[in-house]
Amino acid sequence: MRTDTGQVFRLEDYRPSDYLIPRTHLTFRLDPTRTIVIAHLTVERRAGVDPYAPLILDGDDLNLKRLELDGIAYTAHEATPERLVLKDLPETAQFQLTIETELEPDRNKALMGLYRSNGVYCTQCEPEGFRRISYFLDRPDILSVYHVRIEAPRAEAPLLLSNGNPVDSGELDNGRHFAEWHDPHPKPSYLFALVAGDLGCLRDSFTTMGGRKVDLGIYVEHGKERLAAYAMDALKRSMRWDEDVFGREYDLDVFNIVAVSDFNMGAMENKGLNIFNDKYVLADEAIATDTDFANIEAIIAHEYFHNWTGNRITCRDWFQLCLKEGLTVFRDHEFSADQRSRGVKRIAEVRTLKALQFPEDQGPLAHPVRPRRYREINNFYTATVYEKGSEVVRMLATILGRETFRAGMDLYFERHDGEACTIEDFLKVFEDVSGRDLSQFALWYNQSGTPNLTIKPSYEAGTLTLEIEQSVPPTPSESRKRLMHIPLAFGLIGSDGRELRWSSAEGGTVDGGVIHVRKRSQKLQFHGIAERPVLSLNRGFSAPVTLAVEQKPEDLIFLARHDSDPFGRWQAFNTLLTEALIAAYRCVLGGKATVFENSIARLAGSIAADDDLGPAYRALAITLPSEADVARDIGKDIDPDAVLVARKALVGSIAGANRDSFHALYQQLHDTGPFSPDAAAAGRRALRNVLLGYLARSVDGADIAASHFTHATNMTDLIAGMGTLAHEHPGSPQARAALADFERRHANMPLAMDKWFQVQATVPGEHALETVRTLMRHPSFSIDNPNRVRSLMGSFSAGNQSGFHRADGAAYLFFAEALMDIDKRNPQLSARLATAFRSWRSLEPIRQEKARQALVSMVKMPGISVDLGDIAERSLA
Repeated sequence: MRTDTGQVFRLEDYRPSDYLIPRTHLTFRLDPTRTIVIAHLTVERRAGVDPYAPLILDGDDLNLKRLELDGIAYTAHEATPERLVLKDLPETAQFQLTIETELEPDRNKALMGLYRSNGVYCTQCEPEGFRRISYFLDRPDILSVYHVRIEAPRAEAPLLLSNGNPVDSGELDNGRHFAEWHDPHPKPSYLFALVAGDLGCLRDSFTTMGGRKVDLGIYVEHGKERLAAYAMDALKRSMRWDEDVFGREYDLDVFNIVAVSDFNMGAMENKGLNIFNDKYVLADEAIATDTDFANIEAIIAHEYFHNWTGNRITCRDWFQLCLKEGLTVFRDHEFSADQRSRGVKRIAEVRTLKALQFPEDQGPLAHPVRPRRYREINNFYTATVYEKGSEVVRMLATILGRETFRAGMDLYFERHDGEACTIEDFLKVFEDVSGRDLSQFALWYNQSGTPNLTIKPSYEAGTLTLEIEQSVPPTPSESRKRLMHIPLAFGLIGSDGRELRWSSAEGGTVDGGVIHVRKRSQKLQFHGIAERPVLSLNRGFSAPVTLAVEQKPEDLIFLARHDSDPFGRWQAFNTLLTEALIAAYRCVLGGKATVFENSIARLAGSIAADDDLGPAYRALAITLPSEADVARDIGKDIDPDAVLVARKALVGSIAGANRDSFHALYQQLHDTGPFSPDAAAAGRRALRNVLLGYLARSVDGADIAASHFTHATNMTDLIAGMGTLAHEHPGSPQARAALADFERRHANMPLAMDKWFQVQATVPGEHALETVRTLMRHPSFSIDNPNRVRSLMGSFSAGNQSGFHRADGAAYLFFAEALMDIDKRNPQLSARLATAFRSWRSLEPIRQEKARQALVSMVKMPGISVDLGDIAERSLA
């Protein structure tokens, strides 16, 4: 584990390596405490490179056992666990290098490189894990063809998998056996994968549009094969969709997925051998919620889509990470939208973006979609790279139009197949197919911060005038901002709910229902409009911006009832709810009673009862903004306790006004048929469970929630019942009984128990910290398992605003101490948890100081990892 101060890497310092490794032959002799890795590398010196230039290979905690050059022991080298430097190399352009290292997979708790999870050997090499296996040029622009031989005791590891296609297997002495794999497609070392162990398999096949039969396998713990059925179905749908929508055909004879229980991320797209966190593979109604099913579908698709956007075309360096991640998130979003409700999916995407990425842009961890510098690349697998990166691709498709965007993607695949590329390469294909200059648009990749649009509308004598002001607030290291190209989709709605037309527009570019905002200020006029329109702005969330619009409450109510754009309709009511919550928050701070307009509760009731709207949409629409959402919109001097009080008051107001109608609809939505994970059934459950949350506020609310829990026939309803009891009636006999019953029934189901920990960690209030302390001593809690740590510590810090941000700072100090313990085992996990401090400066002064002290204590910790130290120091800077 690296605990040095860490080198700062800068985009402008990139230069190609002096050497290439076109072919890599690896032999693994697996053993839990003494695995031998022999790497036979074909090394080429680039043309024009000084023949005396040293070859410097990356390592991380490696033990070098043998080094040969062209078959002869080589001594002109300097070796440390972190680096291997070879000097006095032959003048020939190509030579063979043999490197033997020794690993201890059982000791590897960082879960990077080669490690064991429940007796199964597996690897995680992105971004820089391969250097924990062998010395190598461990960078994305070194593409190599891999041949892998794996040797292991058959009794311990009957299954031996790697990238590519299987080419040979057989028996060895002493009960050992081997398997060999060959991947014909050159790939960077971060895409290398190996899995060995004793696993069950769900098998299927897929015939590509070119007629190739691909053998599919999903490997899981024995006895859990049936739980991979939904993942297999999602995989086959993903493969067909990528052919139909992007023309991308799979290119190997096999495609394998392996599910493991110890994994730092959701999944990894290794070529032909995807390795997954088992929570994104295993599912049935007894262990998985509807959210789990949707996540499995999306993440299976995401990793498969990487086969082209990430594997066949990879990124030149880690600064270009969004080139594979943001682009592939866009592709998996489009897939899920086609599989489910496009409008509902879009609302869910925006909620995630605002919850995760907007605070990132507004705090000390802000960075561009393509960062210009980093100290620890693990810390840039962020919502900005993924979610905002996807939004940038979506804006590109909006600006160009779907047909031109598809033509650009086709050219991208054709021009850059087999290459390691940059954002400039990506944008150039779209400039070439469209003839447009995208230099201003490229700022979305190169400039951090969330742009704000201030819009002042006025209407007179058939002319609508929009005065538009663009600004981008300063962010760390970027005090002066350049103007962005913002595609703002809009609609003008008449009093009858229909779209109004205009005869002409002047003062800016308007194209196909999109205003192209490029200047700091502009006055746009639409002529020939028959009546004063109601403005629907940023339809479909066409740009990741904040809007400040002079708009009357009655206009927002009108939009919430009549906007033809599902996102615009949701956004209008969500804005009304947010404004009501902020007003109530101010009343709480001022010691005044909270009072809400009757129109809010009436509108919530009418939306819930509107059968013309899908149940999934209605569930999203009547779900109040979270405490974190409200805090983000307040912006500064936040008191989380007051936010909680205001939110509870609005829930009570809506619940009280609609008790009878909500109860009748709740009963009507009860599903007595067989379980189905499809979008329609999931939508009905979602609406019913949101209604349960409101009904729990009534006099008999605890009994209603307890009955819901008792009669639940699937995990979605079970969690809704238990969670509602724990959150709305904490400490009640019904809540205690539900938690105990759930634990008794699911004690041997880790994925279900994660949910049990999560529910309790997010119960708000002053007792939250003691609850978390107690749960850390629970026999089922393991600090070595990332899923369990995230379910408890991650849920508490990110999902419990009042509990984590206690005024006395006790939770901050507890959390900092826990992170220091986790950091000794798994620096990547500790660093990601530490991002919970990203918005500490937005708190009121007393909490600010307590949070600052906790961060300082982490920075001063002896032996802190580069990962955690980077997050803590950037948060303080």
